[in-house]
Amino acid sequence: MSDNSAEQKKKKSPIVVGLDIGTTKIACFVGRKNEHGKIEILSMGRAESLGVTRGMVANIDKTIQSIKSAVQEAEERIEGQLVIKTVNVGIAGQHIKSLQHRGIHTRSNVENEISQADIDRLIDDMYRMAMPPGEQIITVLPQEYIVDSEQGIKDPIGMSGVRLEANFHIITGNVGACLNINKCVERSGLHVDDIILEPIASAESVLTEEEKEAGVVLVDIGGGTTDIAIFHEGIIRHTAVIPFGGNVITEDIKEGCTIMKRHAEKLKQQFGSALVSESQENEVVAIPGLKGRAPKEITLRNLAGIIQARMEEIIELVHYEIRNSGYEKKLIAGIVVTGGGSQLKHITQLFEYMTGMDTRIGYPTEHLANTNNEVIKSPIYATGIGLVMKGFESLELKSRSEEPEAASAGEVATSSTQKRGTFFESIIKKSIGFFNEKDEEVEG
Repeated sequence: MSDNSAEQKKKKSPIVVGLDIGTTKIACFVGRKNEHGKIEILSMGRAESLGVTRGMVANIDKTIQSIKSAVQEAEERIEGQLVIKTVNVGIAGQHIKSLQHRGIHTRSNVENEISQADIDRLIDDMYRMAMPPGEQIITVLPQEYIVDSEQGIKDPIGMSGVRLEANFHIITGNVGACLNINKCVERSGLHVDDIILEPIASAESVLTEEEKEAGVVLVDIGGGTTDIAIFHEGIIRHTAVIPFGGNVITEDIKEGCTIMKRHAEKLKQQFGSALVSESQENEVVAIPGLKGRAPKEITLRNLAGIIQARMEEIIELVHYEIRNSGYEKKLIAGIVVTGGGSQLKHITQLFEYMTGMDTRIGYPTEHLANTNNEVIKSPIYATGIGLVMKGFESLELKSRSEEPEAASAGEVATSSTQKRGTFFESIIKKSIGFFNEKDEEVEG
């Protein structure tokens, strides 16, 4: 009987889908909370990303094709039990910017306690901020609240007060880049529930609450970009996107060793090291020659030299962002590196040597129920799994402010704060005619 009730509870629990539109891959993750409240990844699909450059859509048709392949694979793995309709999508790219702002909300009814509705009004006001032409607010993150001049409050719900203030971390992006992502997802037959900044999603899946409290830097080294998120006292303090990633290292190997790009990528994955000092002079790899030509021999020491030079450049930019945040001396938990680039050998040693901060690799199974699945353990899936987790967080937030909508077992539960949905609808309405539907190629 207890088994049946647990099974029924599992069937009734909503499903959330995360869609990671990356530069090298597009990954789709389907998650559900089990009877213990832990997230289980039910299915995943992956496709090569053909139309994305440095985190931004560069070719609409190819991106749609890749999204459809990834979603179809995720559906097929559950053998027709699921139809994916709504997704949480990640966004990155060098157009992403962040700023700090303070919001104020004066309450009319002092008798009542501060509620989620008061916080929602304060956040809604931030979304109405005037932005420079071509820029739009993507995410508004409350850092800390102030109630009647009492500072440092993390959760004001239930308190009494007239003047509710908050310090916000506001993330903005290019309107065109957001529209391109939305357009690709909609044309793939899906609905965008929420667009989430990728480093925030990655942080959700690989960081512990203890690390966020102590102070930590998340560095997500993807194919096209390196994303940074800095936390201190459990609050996000700084975000940045560096327009370099693993693909630049592959290009360097290709040019430096004068070999094909696919060979350069395989070399990097199988033999790549971020430290020259850890490679032996006499270790040699033979690359097949082109038709009728002799194989090309490359020493692993030379390979490591090429990789280390570019990684040092990326780490320098990461270190600059850490210093720029003003929290360099307060980050007790050091650095957590995730993403595809974190799989390079000796990457943690190079980070520690250049920044003087403790470094570990972040695996996305930190908060999952099914941690035995070897496939999803890879750091390359940190963003996709994080998007599922952020989707559940949004569902919980919505249920605090209004009655949650019932979701059928065969469909994906819809969202989160209604703010994001209306935000994108308003952009799309304003931008009718902004794109020429016949023009399928969009410059990134």
